[in-house]
Amino acid sequence: MAFAIGMIVAIGCMLGGFAAMGGHISVIWQPWEFVIIGGVSLGTFIVANSLSTIKDTGAAIRDAVLDRSVAQRDYLDALGVLYTLMRELRGKARSEVEQHVDNPTESAIFRNFPKVLADIDLTQFICDYCRLIIIGNAKSHEIEALMDEEIQTVIHDKLKPYHALSAVADGLPAIGIIAAVLGVVKAMGALDQSPELLGGLIGAALVGTFAGIFMSYALVAPLAHKIKVSRMQRCRLYIIVKQTLLAFMNGAMPQIALEHGRKTISAHSRPSIDMVENETVSGGGKAAQQAA
Repeated sequence: MAFAIGMIVAIGCMLGGFAAMGGHISVIWQPWEFVIIGGVSLGTFIVANSLSTIKDTGAAIRDAVLDRSVAQRDYLDALGVLYTLMRELRGKARSEVEQHVDNPTESAIFRNFPKVLADIDLTQFICDYCRLIIIGNAKSHEIEALMDEEIQTVIHDKLKPYHALSAVADGLPAIGIIAAVLGVVKAMGALDQSPELLGGLIGAALVGTFAGIFMSYALVAPLAHKIKVSRMQRCRLYIIVKQTLLAFMNGAMPQIALEHGRKTISAHSRPSIDMVENETVSGGGKAAQQAA
C-alpha cells in the first residue's frame, strides 16, 4: 500500500505540476521511447544476472510492492522455536532431539511455528547449529566464527536483487539519453518539414531523457532500497538465532539465552520481555513441548 501511495503522489505531482505550467500531458506519452528504455533496461538486466537472481528479483519486487516485511510475530515465532529446542536439548536424550533437527517438516516443534518452517533457509540454519550442539565437540568461539561467515553469505545472496536493480537504476539515465539520441536522429531526417512538426519530434526525443531519469530516481532506485531494507530485516532473524544459541552454548538458561536474541531486534519492532515470556515460555513454546 505504501508503495502504491508513494507512486501516486510522485506521478500525480509530476503530471499536475507539468499541466499547471501549461504543458500538455499527452505530449509525454511517447510509447516507443518507453519501449526503447524498458527493452534495453530489461535486456541488460537479463544479461547481467543469473536465472536464479532474476527469479529472486521478481519475488523481491512482489514482496516490496505488497509490503511483505518481517513483523514482530516473525521474531516471536523464531524465539519460540529456539526456546523449545533449547529445552529439548537440556532435558531429553540426544536421539529424541535429533528427530526434530534431522526432519523439521515432521517435527511437532517446527509444525507449531509454521512461519518459521516455511522459511526453508532459516529452518536449515537453526537445525544445522542445533545438530552441532548435539554433537558437543565444537567450541562456542568456533561456532560463532562459522555462523558469522554463513550469515555474511546469506546477506550477500539475499541482497542480489537489490544490487541488480541498483545497477539498472544507475544505467537508466544513460539509456534515456540513448532513446533521446535516436529521437533526435529521427528529427534530423525531417529538417525540411514545418517548424511545428520538427518541434514535436524534438520534444518527443526529449521525453526519452526525462523518462530515463524519472524511472531511475523515482521508481527503480526507491524500489531497490525498499528491497534492501526488507531483506536486511529478514537477515536479522539469523542474528537472533546466532546470539541465542551462542548464549545457550556458553551455559545460559533458555530464558536468558532468549534475551540475548531479543536484544538484537530493532527497538521499534522488539517485543517486550513479558511478551516473549508469554509467547514462548508460557505460550507457544509450552504448546510445542506438549505436542512433542
